[in-house]
Amino acid sequence: MATTSLLPKSTSPFLSLPSAHTNFIKSSFLNPFDKSPCTKRPSVQVHLKKKNPWLDPFDDGEDPNMEYGSLFTDGKQDEDPRPPDNPDNPYGFLKFPMGFTVELASLPLKIRGDVRRCCCMISGGVYENLLFLPAIQLIKDRYPGVQIDVVASARGKQTHELNKNVRWANVYDIDDDWPDPGDYTDMTGLLKSRYYDMVLSTKVGGFGHAAFLFLTTARDRVCYIYPNVNAAGAGLLLSETFTAESVNLSEGGYNMYQQMVDWLGRPFRSVPRQPLPPLKVSISRKLKAVVAEKYTKAGVEKGKYIVIHGIESDSKASMQSRGDTDSLLPIQVWADIANSIRGMKPVFVIPHEKERENVEEIVGEDASIVFITTPGQLAALINDSAGVIATNTAAVQLANAREKPSIALFCSELKGRLFVPNAEEKKCIVVSSRTGKLIDIEVEAVKQAMPIFDVPSLALA
Repeated sequence: MATTSLLPKSTSPFLSLPSAHTNFIKSSFLNPFDKSPCTKRPSVQVHLKKKNPWLDPFDDGEDPNMEYGSLFTDGKQDEDPRPPDNPDNPYGFLKFPMGFTVELASLPLKIRGDVRRCCCMISGGVYENLLFLPAIQLIKDRYPGVQIDVVASARGKQTHELNKNVRWANVYDIDDDWPDPGDYTDMTGLLKSRYYDMVLSTKVGGFGHAAFLFLTTARDRVCYIYPNVNAAGAGLLLSETFTAESVNLSEGGYNMYQQMVDWLGRPFRSVPRQPLPPLKVSISRKLKAVVAEKYTKAGVEKGKYIVIHGIESDSKASMQSRGDTDSLLPIQVWADIANSIRGMKPVFVIPHEKERENVEEIVGEDASIVFITTPGQLAALINDSAGVIATNTAAVQLANAREKPSIALFCSELKGRLFVPNAEEKKCIVVSSRTGKLIDIEVEAVKQAMPIFDVPSLALA
């Protein structure tokens, strides 16, 4: 265990150890064949958490006796209130933060830990990117004026049309274990040329992914690492690591990023802990107009329909979570649920046009069907609805984000508690299967939850 230092901090590694150890180490360097025993080690212990024990074995943490001045040492960073000097330049030509000087640029970055540019590499698809939006808002609140970029998969990038805090979103699949060498080097050069202060990654990686983050040359490189031997050596290239509870991070449900969120919102001197905001999404007018045309064509009016999402399909646009693969129901079950709705019209969301024929065959030719593949259009459809009935897909989280009443169907009670915590506060009723298989869910229990939509003319079948 580490011992407390009785001497002031210094750049020399010898001055961070007690004098007895210093003499022994110095004598060992002078005469490596001298095996004389050293004096007894002091019994005083410290319990400070090191930033990363791989980076500096002589670092016992921040010196409690260090005295700071008033420059760049306390409080949050300042946001530049000025508009960019050249609005046509995406880089903001000659735009520097208030009080920024090139000569002193490293002081606030190092002493106060300012973050002017941040890159978030998000593993997974739509569901995983959607659950990371509160963390992005936390970064925006904790570091005023920060510019946030996102690197995600092609499906995951679509989520960020609902996020007003992201500057640029690039498509790159960090989950690919064998990326194309050209794409790998191109993305490395792109990230390096943007001069990020902090790079976050939600991929559970090892030495290879840590090397990818190291090549960005960012000051803070933060990443999840494997909970097994595959994490060996990754800490050498990262400034902060989180040991994942399992290889599949999505099994943690709604709070799957809890370790990273705790670190991002950590208190710093007089700055208190930054709380995690709730999940919120922003919908553009263009999206609303496109979706309004779709559901009007399907024969329903705004506020007079209920969205049904989670029809069984092999399409990638189903927007499932990686932590819950049993989250789709066949159309026959959905038809039974839809028959219990009174006063509202069910709208069936299909992820692929090939499912339209199956829905019309089971439900009927007059069924209201909307073809939607992006989370932005799904959010706009939910926003204009009276409520949502869905399995564990992105539709449940979007309904909670837009404060719409919802009925969520899960394969087990555990999954329901993980993915929809505090369901009552979110106007959500969780209906779970008793057998652990979603196909065995009781339709009668779903019918009994219908009054949540507050429809006066609604009657139970």
